[in-house]
This record gives sequence, structure tokens and C-alpha cells, in this order.
Amino acid sequence: MTKGHDAVPDAERERLRRYLEAVVAARPAPVHTTVAFNAVYFGYDLGGEGYGGSPLRLDDFPVITFGACAPVLPVGAMVCVTTGSDPLFAEIVYREGAHPGVSAHGDVPAWVSGAPAGAEGPDAPGDGAAPRRRELLVPDVHAFGPGLSLSPVQLRRLRARGRWINGAGHVVVDVCYPSPEAARRDESTAYTEYLLTSAREQLLSPFVPVSLADLVGGTDDDDLRAGLLGLLDTVRGVLASSDLLRMWGEYATTRAALAACRRETGPLGGDDLTSLAAAVEHAAVPGQRRYGLGAPVTVYTAVGPRLRGFPGAAEPLAGTGYAAAVCRANIALADVVRNGSEQGLFENGSRITLDDAFEGGGVWRSHHPGDAEAPGDPLLPAGRGWASTASTSPAPSASSAPSASPAPLGTRPEAEPDPVDLPLADEAHIGPDELLCDEADLVARRAPLRLSHLTHAWFPLHPAVARRLPPTRGRSSALRLELEHAGQTLAEAEAVQLVAAEPGDGTHRLTPIAWPHAFFPGLLLELRWAPGAGVIRMATVAVEEPVRVGDRVTGHRYDPRVLTREDVPGSDRHGDSAVGLGPRQLVMRTVRRCGLLTLDGHALLDRSLLPHAAYGLRPAPSQQAALESAVTELLAQRVLEPALGSRDARGRPRFPARDGQAAIALIGYRPAVRRVIRPWGGTDTEPGGAELLAAQFVSGHLRRLRPGCSPSDGQRTAFREHCRRLGKADGWELPYGYTFVTEHTRGH
Repeated sequence: MTKGHDAVPDAERERLRRYLEAVVAARPAPVHTTVAFNAVYFGYDLGGEGYGGSPLRLDDFPVITFGACAPVLPVGAMVCVTTGSDPLFAEIVYREGAHPGVSAHGDVPAWVSGAPAGAEGPDAPGDGAAPRRRELLVPDVHAFGPGLSLSPVQLRRLRARGRWINGAGHVVVDVCYPSPEAARRDESTAYTEYLLTSAREQLLSPFVPVSLADLVGGTDDDDLRAGLLGLLDTVRGVLASSDLLRMWGEYATTRAALAACRRETGPLGGDDLTSLAAAVEHAAVPGQRRYGLGAPVTVYTAVGPRLRGFPGAAEPLAGTGYAAAVCRANIALADVVRNGSEQGLFENGSRITLDDAFEGGGVWRSHHPGDAEAPGDPLLPAGRGWASTASTSPAPSASSAPSASPAPLGTRPEAEPDPVDLPLADEAHIGPDELLCDEADLVARRAPLRLSHLTHAWFPLHPAVARRLPPTRGRSSALRLELEHAGQTLAEAEAVQLVAAEPGDGTHRLTPIAWPHAFFPGLLLELRWAPGAGVIRMATVAVEEPVRVGDRVTGHRYDPRVLTREDVPGSDRHGDSAVGLGPRQLVMRTVRRCGLLTLDGHALLDRSLLPHAAYGLRPAPSQQAALESAVTELLAQRVLEPALGSRDARGRPRFPARDGQAAIALIGYRPAVRRVIRPWGGTDTEPGGAELLAAQFVSGHLRRLRPGCSPSDGQRTAFREHCRRLGKADGWELPYGYTFVTEHTRGH
């Protein structure tokens, strides 16, 4: 076995695959990547002796005495547990969170799902020094063969006493982590650190077939760490490539065992798994209610406690049977989500996603209405429970917030700071030039119009144009600019302009340009110039159908990133300032200008940094409350959307959230693009016409009818479709005395 999966020869990889398949079939619990590594590195006998015939020295095992706070024991740890009589040798084969807030029926408080170690409640992530977390460990007490295993009588006595292992043969302990970073490690990294510290003698034993020190050429910690991670990656890749195995996270089980479980009719068999899947699918579906739009419902369900609630499940869940049952249940739920839904969205309107893969055997989130949320990978643990309560809880309303203390006599109250404008986070990466043609007789380029171009009446020339301009004795070259706006007739002074090509800030620019009123930041412009000629032609590009992007209606091509960044409240051709904006406008401006920017124009901002990004320092309490109130209102109206990201070691936000990084709540601006529905009888048939750009969008709404009138069947159907798009839970029929007016556009 070598350090990299790709470096393993095919014949050796196939031999390793066959051995690991046999190990998974022989072990009573699903085999984690770290346990599979143990089998290969230390030698697991498939004939029934387990590690009993391996060169492992029992004296090298860490001795564990469980007390008020236990050390970190990752999956794969081989330990000697001190008991009142004979020592208990075991290999930890499964681990999960055992938070006391999870009910016996599997109901999980929202803040527990995805919470960091040491969290004590919503908005209480812990002191951050040495976090603790209650965990359930499943030891395989028969991993070292009959000669090193306790007898059934001794095991029953230990289970009955409940001091070292509980009645189910598991260990529930409060684990003390040395740091928050250690608590966030994935299982493979945690096991690597464990082998390099607590189990170092075991790892570097001279009796193993091939020592890791020989593989990496020394005992330097960095080399050993890299070698271990490479070996674990090799084992992980081989397990995942097997056609005989199924993976849940890093746990492998055989497809034959899964099929046999689904055929079983007893406790935790196929019927119980089907019942569990149905319960999760319908957990958030509201019952029949009176007419009216119901509030969204979110339910978090832990798999482990739910399995214990099935009749007759106590004995099958004892010992390693619990790990097997949890993995089978999660795989069954994943199959239902993958095969019976559209990215987690079921026909009943609920969205089912995995929210926490560690706590309680896996926490599944059921949300209704599900179509109100952005789709994503439903099997990627998102931690929305903790994020929704810890970082996105709304600020107190003005009526409930404590009043400020009056200022002492003779002092002036501190002035509230004005908002500031931070520079764009990606100024150099939005709005790039695209050189379409650079020939002897034609130079063509495409570039978006920027806010600075509108404000200062100029446009940059591509270097391919600038270097071919005719030489002049002065500082500028006189040129004729012919401007075209597809589908519109421009004023004569706008269509043909005399401009100068003059140097500035490292490039040549055309100035001054009288930009048409309909031009906006992000509008794509195509420039064509025949070298040597004194005419530059600039034109917009029409699209087949006009669209509405945010508050703007356009029939022309645009750069969504520039539109998001610069077509913001407080910005127009006359200036660019956040001073004087209301809280809603300031929130929208800040998110769009300072958030992470995607290629399609989405902007996402760390919600906790909103006050600093808006004001440059901590705002006055009244300002911060106004910002929070505006965010809550914008989220409720779906103008902004919540999302989950992470923060890297340098403090930079990342989206989507990355493994091993602290989760953070984001607020996102989604520039929803809608096709414009034209009013009947309109005479403007050209896309991007003047009347279109002046159009006003009217959302669908109810309108009271005159006495004796009733809505048509078409309007009843339109209202049902409108309710479906909104995610309305019930009450899809028009109320008596009203009709429905569909969305449309109208002129001023």
C-alpha cells in the first residue's frame, strides 16, 4: 500500500479491494475508513481471530478511565478500558453526538443541528477555550478475537452495572477537546492526530508488516502526517470504488446486508425503514387549516432516537448493531430523497435535507413549503438549524427594545455615523473586455458599461485600438462616435457625437460621451473600428424577449455581475453615495456591493458583518436595530435569501460552506430574472423599445368584484397557480367576492 490512491498499481488495488470487501462482510458494524486502515496496517484476520493474531502489543494501547470528562477517542482508536475487574480491549468503530437536548423520540431543537462543540444554546457558541461535547461511542469488544474478549457473562455484568458501558454496550461520555479547532476536525484528521500522539507507540511499532516510518523515510511528524493522510485517502478511494459496497459518509457496508435488511419483516427491517422515511417526509406537512397563508414549518429529526422507538428494537440496537442500523437507516433515507424528489423537494411540498451528519446518528431537516428555498445538494450536511437560530435571529423590534438612557445634563448625545462606501471587493474582476476581432481592417470588442463611465462621461478604448490610433502632435485624437441602441431611435445629439481619444490611467478613453438616458451599468456594448478611419461605432445587443431583473426591465444583453454591483440604490449618472438612504436601501446596496459575487450575479454577505460594511464602524444601537429590521423584512419578502457559508482560516467567507471551516450565516441577493408579460394591444413590438423601458411591473393581486359578479374559471385557475408558486400551504380557492388579476406590465 502506497501513499496515494492514484499511485497504487491496478493489481495491488484490486487485491486491496477484495480484502477490504471481505473485511466489511466479516465485521458486525459498518467499516469506517479509519477502521479499514487498521485492518490493512495492523492485520485483521478474517478467520475469526480479528486482531488477535496481529503484531499489536496490548501494552501500547492507551489506557482509558472514563470519568467526568473523557479524552478524544476518534473512530479507529484501539483502547484498553479499565473496569472493576478484567480490562476491556476494544476498537471504537462508530461515534456520534449525544446531545441531551435531543428527545427520546428524535425531536431535535433547531439550534442543536449543526451546532459547534460547546454550544449551550442559540447565540451561545461556548467560551471557545476547551469545548466539551457529549458523544456516544460504539466499541467492538470482540475485535481482538476470543482470547482477548470478555465472556458473555462478564459483558452482561458490565452492561448491568452501567459504569463503563451502558445497558446497550455503548459508551456515553463528555469529551474534552483541547481547542475549538480540534473539535471541528473530520474523523480522518482526528484519527491521524490521535495516532501521532496518544497511539504513537502503536503506530510506530516495529512488529507491523510495513512501518509508516519506513514508508515515509523517517519519524518527522509532518512526514508521518502526510503519509497517514495519503494512506487513508487510498483506503477511502478503494472502498468507494467497490461494486459490492455502499458508503454512508465514510462508513462502508455490503449491498447484500442492505438487501437482507429490507427483506426483513421484524424490528428495524424494511417495514420500519419505510415507516421512518414516511415520518421524515411528512414531518413538516401542515394539517388542514382555515383559509389563509400558513407560516413555514421546519422539523429536525434524529435517526438514532427514532430507531430506538420502534417496538422490539432494544436488542437489535445493542452493541455494534446500533452502528449498523443507523447506517442502514440513513442510506434508506438518502435513497428516498435521491429517487423520490427533485433535489429534496417532494410532491407534498416538503423539502427533506440532511442537516447534521454527526448528531444523534444523523439529523434530517423537513421544511414546508420547500419550494420557497433555493435548491442544493440535499445530502450535503448544511447545518441550517444552528445557522438559523445562532446567526440569523431577527433583532428585537422597536417596541420591545429597551429605551436608551437619557444623556447626562450638559452633554450632547453621540451623533449617528453616516454610512460609508467600501471599495468593491472584486473591482478588477468584473466587467472584463472581450476582444472579438483584431484584424488589419477591423478591431471589434465587447465590454459592459460601468457606473464610472456614466458618471464621468467616458469609455475606455481597448489597447488594440489605442495603439493603432493615428499619431497626433497634441494629447488627443478627434474621432466620430456613432451610437446605436437596438430597437430604439436615439436623439441626433446622442446618435452621432464628436469625441476625443485621450490618454488616462494607463489606457486611452473616449470622452466626453453624452450617454442616452436608457443606458445603465452593466449594459453590454459592442465597438467596431476600422484602423485608420475616424469613426468608431458602438451598439447595444438586443435579446429575443425582454426580461425584468430586480427593478429593471431591459430588452438588451447585460453583464449580471456589473448590474448587481453598480446598479444599486444611491447610484446613478449624477453620483454614487450611500448617504441619505433608508435602512432597506442601505441593506440592499451593502449586500450587492460588498458580498461574494457569483458569475450569474448573485451576491452573498456575512450577515454578522453587515453593520461594519454599511457604516465602516459599529453603528449606533438605533441604526443597527433598523438594519436588522430591514433584513428581516427583506428576507420575509424574499427580496433577500438566507444561505449557509463558512469562514476560512484568514477570516474570508466562502460559499458553499467548506468542510473543516466554521459555518456562518449569509444573506444573499438573488437577481431573479423574469420574462416580461406584455400588455394586450401594445404597439411596441421591438425588444427594448422606449415604452418597454418605461414599463411598470404589476404583481398578481386580488381585486374586489362588483355585487352580483363572479370570477371566471380562468382567473380561478390563475389564482391556484399563483398560490402554488408562492408555496401557499392551503386555501388555494379565490375568496368570495374577489377575482384575481395576473401579473403584467403597464406604461406610465
